[in-house]
Amino acid sequence: MRSDRIKRGVERTPNRALLYATGITSRSMKKPFIGIASAYTDIVPGHVDMRQLERFIERGVESGGGTPFIFGVPAICDGIAMGHYGMRYSLPSRELIADEVESMAGAHALDGLVLLTNCDKITPGMLMAAGRLNIPSIVVTAGPMLGGYSQNRRLSLVRDTFEAVGRYQAGKMNSEDVHCLELEACPGCGSCQGLYTANTMACLTEAMGMSLTGCGTSLAVSAKKKRIAYDSGVAVVDLVRKDLTPRRILTKNAIYNAVVVDNAMGGSTNTTLHIPAIAHDAGVDIKLELFDEVSNKTPHITNLRPGGEHFMEDVERAGGIPAVLNRLKDFIKPSPTVNGLNIKKIAERSCVVDEDVIRPLERAYHKQGGIAVLKGNLAPLGAVVKRTAVSDKALKITGPAKVFNVEEDAMRAILAGKIKSGDVVVIRYEGPKGGPGMREMLSPTAAIAGMGLSDSVALITDGRFSGGTRGPCVGHISPEAADCGPIAYIKEGDEITVDIPGRKLNVKLSKKELEARMKSCKVKKTNAKGWLLRYSKLVQSASKGAILE
Repeated sequence: MRSDRIKRGVERTPNRALLYATGITSRSMKKPFIGIASAYTDIVPGHVDMRQLERFIERGVESGGGTPFIFGVPAICDGIAMGHYGMRYSLPSRELIADEVESMAGAHALDGLVLLTNCDKITPGMLMAAGRLNIPSIVVTAGPMLGGYSQNRRLSLVRDTFEAVGRYQAGKMNSEDVHCLELEACPGCGSCQGLYTANTMACLTEAMGMSLTGCGTSLAVSAKKKRIAYDSGVAVVDLVRKDLTPRRILTKNAIYNAVVVDNAMGGSTNTTLHIPAIAHDAGVDIKLELFDEVSNKTPHITNLRPGGEHFMEDVERAGGIPAVLNRLKDFIKPSPTVNGLNIKKIAERSCVVDEDVIRPLERAYHKQGGIAVLKGNLAPLGAVVKRTAVSDKALKITGPAKVFNVEEDAMRAILAGKIKSGDVVVIRYEGPKGGPGMREMLSPTAAIAGMGLSDSVALITDGRFSGGTRGPCVGHISPEAADCGPIAYIKEGDEITVDIPGRKLNVKLSKKELEARMKSCKVKKTNAKGWLLRYSKLVQSASKGAILE
């Protein structure tokens, strides 16, 4: 066992003495040491119920013949961090989480890992650590939140709180209505109800074979989730005995399957950062263009919020990820899973319960998948948009640029009514280096939607978007402004075209004019300090998954 490094031989007498000081027995010392990396915290709703799941995982590990050790990792709620300086820490926290899991598992020679996670950056961070460490690991995602209710209407976080800001500003709601929504939209624990980043990553983790069947959509409040937690504890000990490591599961086929399921479900554009980063740590090389290639041939068969009206609880009741895989059985590739079954076998054994929530291929919501990769003279290395959350009338927009160098300035202009139909809002210096931290722009995009402009105003940025963003919003523009990418030298009033069907993002300037502006571009220095300053010096382009090198 890997843990023999710290517990076997006379020279390890002091190591054992310290281990015995934790209260374990001589019998426990002989078992595989299983780390339970828990992202429990009181401040993130997706994580507040993890104490119960920790108990069930511990029971499972003990039942399976292992010795469990819980350790903590940080968790940031993107919704709470949204719209202010705190969002700069969100994407960088992915790297901290991966590093912390690597540090704890490496320093204590753990034999296996159960990775208890849920929200946006925590799940990819844990998967990155699993691929990097390559010790037997299994992921338990804590599950989606139930929908809220008010006046017999079902509520979700983004549509009914973030967009309410714009509706209030437009005079469509009063303060009492807003207060009611903020009390009722999020009724309890779990990741936010739509197909935003947290739930997208939970679904893709199951599709990649790194969590047990049913884990991705089973609800946070359910006994089913507790059973999955218990079974995951049992299963990880079996993975240790078989030495079934993440790199044998996170294969090129598994990564491909994740991109297929992502596009078929219309998942968050943040996956174009996280899947390449996970692949990188698992030793698999993929390009941003893969998302577009797969999208072009993958039908969109679920339509959840923000683009549609279904919630995660609807997908769970329709059969969950196994049912989605059943629909996609001719699209996915063979790949092993922590269940001991090939993903193709899981797909074949599953069935769809509700054919409106998970539609047949011939009745797909869209013929193409959720993500489009745009290129052009504004994004030579690419940019991404959640095309299935864009109405048909907004798939192509040409208009004058309204330029902002920071998100807060754009938000003030939107709420002040300075953005008009036909405008293209440009928010720059918010990329991985420039932010630093590549902030999500859900506040401005939701305000635009709430004010009734989501079909007539485009927003482009070198930052990124929450999975909750809808409308013609293009993010991840690469190279970013801080690297003197073309977005750095757009001027107020320049004519910009966002052409999603044509996969183009261009500014109407001659090559000569672009080159002249580029020569005068100066790299903007960040005023960040501490960890964010170090991050800004190491982080790579969004087109590479914003990994650190």
